[in-house]
Amino acid sequence: MRHVLAAIGSMAGSTLGLILMAGLGAAVPAAAQDLPPGFVDATDAVPGLQVDLRYAGPNNFVGTAIDGYERPRCILTRQAAEALAEVQIELASSGAGLKVFDCYRPTRAVAHFTRWARDAKDVRTKGQYYPDLDKASLFREGYIASRSAHSRGSTVDLTLVDILPGPDGKLPEREMGTPFDYFSPLSWPSNQRVDEIAHRNRQILADAMKKHGFIPYSKEWWHFTLAREPFPDTYFDFPVK
Repeated sequence: MRHVLAAIGSMAGSTLGLILMAGLGAAVPAAAQDLPPGFVDATDAVPGLQVDLRYAGPNNFVGTAIDGYERPRCILTRQAAEALAEVQIELASSGAGLKVFDCYRPTRAVAHFTRWARDAKDVRTKGQYYPDLDKASLFREGYIASRSAHSRGSTVDLTLVDILPGPDGKLPEREMGTPFDYFSPLSWPSNQRVDEIAHRNRQILADAMKKHGFIPYSKEWWHFTLAREPFPDTYFDFPVK
């Protein structure tokens, strides 16, 4: 983290630097939260990280809070969080930042997704999240996995935001062509049907993530896994709390 803090310090004379330093100062240490060894609260490591953890509430493709998410908290392995901090610093120089939608995911949450996918009668979110697909095909098409990389702690779903607040005081999300968890070829990073602005923003995100050690997923512009993840064969189930 020393090099991350040095990068922030070098920008301290600018408005951008002050914003990032304020975000870092507001972080609450996670040491008292009893996380397993090797895991951290990403907001302690990533200056100014925005968190919109969708599975901790009903604003997701299932339509309800997901098992294992007791708080909207982004937990990652220390290595993934530190790499994400490097991404945040790099993006800041161009006026962009990161917002996370999902981080570590307990295996009990994956089991919740599986139960939902097998309930053919529950299609209340179809129009918003998978309008052109049959619900039963979501596993086969690769949008939901029976074993998720998120459960290993080094995978993150995220987007870009402007680093300066809009009129409502919030950091506006950048246009990415589709919403998060929109299960469609339109969400593939390579899709050419999205407009030029969305395509450019996807590329900015992907380039920054890849530069700092993350691997993209071919069917979701928001999904990245740390290449050198510390627990490549372990799927955790401790709750997010």
